[in-house]
Amino acid sequence: MFGFGKSVTHKEIAPEELAAMLKDRSAIVVDVREPNELATGHIAGAINLPLSTFSPDQLPPNLEKTIVLQCAGGKRSGMALDRCAAANAAVDTHLAGAIGAWKAAGLPVVA
Repeated sequence: MFGFGKSVTHKEIAPEELAAMLKDRSAIVVDVREPNELATGHIAGAINLPLSTFSPDQLPPNLEKTIVLQCAGGKRSGMALDRCAAANAAVDTHLAGAIGAWKAAGLPVVA
């Protein structure tokens, strides 16, 4: 009762939707993987805020853009979104399928 045990709902967007948002500059990607993972390939322009040190107050200020969190498989971006919810940060979206789905959709990564 009173919301105990209730999980926070995270919005997921598809890789193609994120690609379109990046093209029209309406999104910012925050990659919560560790730097060594980021070096193996990431979405161009992504900001690296590793989950190991992640704090919602490190996120870029709301510039009328949607902040989309992303990781290797979806678990860590979900955990970062939980931290955002606990801090009442207006960030609730992550990339469905994470970087693997991005690559599977044939979308580019940079090293």
